[in-house]
Amino acid sequence: MPRYKLTLQYLGQAFKGSQKQKDARTVQDELEKAISTLTQQKISTIFSGRTDAGVNALGQVVHFDYEGEIKLYNLNCILPKEIKVTKLTKTNKKFHAQMSAKSRHYQYKIRNSEVENVFDTDTLYYRHKLDLKRINESLSYIVGEHDFSAFKSSSDNPAKICKIYKAKATKSKDVIKIDIIGNRFLYNMVRTIIGTLLMIEKDNLPPAKMKEILKSKEREMAGPVISPIGLTLMKVEYTNKYEKGKINENI
Repeated sequence: MPRYKLTLQYLGQAFKGSQKQKDARTVQDELEKAISTLTQQKISTIFSGRTDAGVNALGQVVHFDYEGEIKLYNLNCILPKEIKVTKLTKTNKKFHAQMSAKSRHYQYKIRNSEVENVFDTDTLYYRHKLDLKRINESLSYIVGEHDFSAFKSSSDNPAKICKIYKAKATKSKDVIKIDIIGNRFLYNMVRTIIGTLLMIEKDNLPPAKMKEILKSKEREMAGPVISPIGLTLMKVEYTNKYEKGKINENI
């Protein structure tokens, strides 16, 4: 049976997260309903990873198996306006949206100004003055392979080791974009890193405080889990772009 791979974008504020759950509107539930309506079959999907309620996606990746033909336009006509498929292709059975992923790219946007912009729907407003140089110094301490227990909310998953390939902040006018790329992320990890950055800035702590928190492995040392508004899953990579070694050309 052929396997389909699709790239998905969605507005997180419209859903209680990406993963299907009882009595809640989720991205997976809406996607599976649309595909099942189109195919007249019960279809199950696999996402590259879960996103929390309120978190957006520009490049979420999903796979599912189906014998027939599906057209991108037809699927988008059935999906709700907050979800759109930007790419739909057939792939081989070796491909797995979650297990085959090599890296994930998240971006957090902050408007740092005196006045909030009424058109911002995917950007966190933060009035306290932020120093881009200090933020980038703080971010430099999380690059590499570390135990990120200090930035993980409690969950049933015992994982704690992640490798961060890139962590950098850039600024255009009043908007700061913080890009973090890693092989994997723990529950609420990105939002806690952002919360810690804001804590360091607000309290005028030295940027090296990020290193101290990371090494402590103590969640109580880090900042709060910041709002999901501002966070977007930008892209999921399926080649070893950030690692030395052989690239899987079949995916």
